[in-house]
Amino acid sequence: MRRYELVSGTVFAIVCLAQLTRILMGWPVQIDLFTVPIWFSGVAFLGSGALALWAFRSAGRRAVPV
Repeated sequence: MRRYELVSGTVFAIVCLAQLTRILMGWPVQIDLFTVPIWFSGVAFLGSGALALWAFRSAGRRAVPV
């Protein structure tokens, strides 16, 4: 299970950094006719960052033998 947590934590960390980059660089995102506001990336940054931390912290714990 540890490998899964490390992989998912890495994916969430990459998404988190991509959202932070969009915020700092001010890159526009448009889906069809809808322009996605920058604050959406702020919410996505916080959410994906929290999930990445959760995954990495879970991977760091040792499994309790049953």
